[in-house]
Amino acid sequence: MTPTNYAVTGFDAAGIAANIKKSGAPDLTLIASRTPCRAAATFTQNAFPAAPVLYDRQLLKFNPEGVHGVIINSGCANACTGTPGDVNARQTAEAVEKALGASDHSIFVMSTGVIGVQLPMDKLLAGIPKAVEQLKPDGWDAASRAIMTTDTRPKLFTRSLELGGQIVHFTGISKGAGMIHPNMATMLSTIVTDAHIAQPLLQQALSYAVNKSFNCISIDGDTSTNDTVLLLANGAAGHAEIIDATTRSFEVFQATLTAICTDLAQAVVLDGEGITKFVTIRVNGAQDDHAAHQGANTVATSPLVKTAFFGSDANWGRILAAIGRAGIKVEPEKCALFISGGPDAATRLPELQLVAGGTPLNYSEETATMIFKQPEIDVRIELGLDQGSATVWTTDLSYEYVKINGDYRT
Repeated sequence: MTPTNYAVTGFDAAGIAANIKKSGAPDLTLIASRTPCRAAATFTQNAFPAAPVLYDRQLLKFNPEGVHGVIINSGCANACTGTPGDVNARQTAEAVEKALGASDHSIFVMSTGVIGVQLPMDKLLAGIPKAVEQLKPDGWDAASRAIMTTDTRPKLFTRSLELGGQIVHFTGISKGAGMIHPNMATMLSTIVTDAHIAQPLLQQALSYAVNKSFNCISIDGDTSTNDTVLLLANGAAGHAEIIDATTRSFEVFQATLTAICTDLAQAVVLDGEGITKFVTIRVNGAQDDHAAHQGANTVATSPLVKTAFFGSDANWGRILAAIGRAGIKVEPEKCALFISGGPDAATRLPELQLVAGGTPLNYSEETATMIFKQPEIDVRIELGLDQGSATVWTTDLSYEYVKINGDYRT
């Protein structure tokens, strides 16, 4: 099999071990563009944002069109670290700028790991020159591995499209397996592209893509202090600049960006800490899309629902109870509930309706249990009110999740 080519024109990546992690595993990622980039980003809405989030928010406001890359460390989140943490984030960026020969205020910073611990700056700063030396166009696999914490596998995807006769590339990495409930506007993602697009449209496309992908996943309902999705575009593909959101070029750019964000977001869910089930929650017929998302999210984050998935118990009353407390309009006599499942489309069990008009049907309990035993489960809730719809991807809640997070710091 031919290895996948993740290279994006003008970008280099590296991942090295800087001994930030006690295990000695790779823990420092550097992604750099050889020419200035335009940047867009979405950040956590947690009221305790990590120092890198605070730094990056300011950088995006100050210099959205002269960016040279991002440095990402794992093993220490640099969150809830006060003024020293802010200083460390700034010093990290400055050290990378100096090592690359890049302009001031041109490097983003991300961190992931344990909260409330100061960065080991001696190790981090010593690792930066090594990371610079390792930069190469095909360094993406190493880069994706060096941002992992409790992840069991790297999350790395690439997509492409054609604009004006030129091939435009996208490559993205993400990390996350626990403390996953992005509310963006420990879950980090960086996506790079050689597309030539105006910065306001870059931000518009990313905000849309994130709302359709990363903001539609949940493992445990905990929004991290560090959640960040960063998009860098260096314009090296050679097509005409995208300057109008009403054009076909912008439409296909946004669609491709949304697709790679969905790849990355679903990979995070599939690698959730201790998961045994990948669950899709669809809510249709809500008053509007916002209400549908709120309803689906409430089901996806319900501990009772998630433990029922783990136990393969088709206890559908928990699903409707979650919808009932979601704070959205519900008329029980109009509600219907369906389930289906299977490891893939070819072997998926037929959809089974459990409830119609708010009333349980005479369905096969054996079939319902068989569906709940599948590694992938689809739940469809029809509210029968209006046209609002939303999809959220989530997981079950297992003994292993409790074990992993019960001794995370050790």
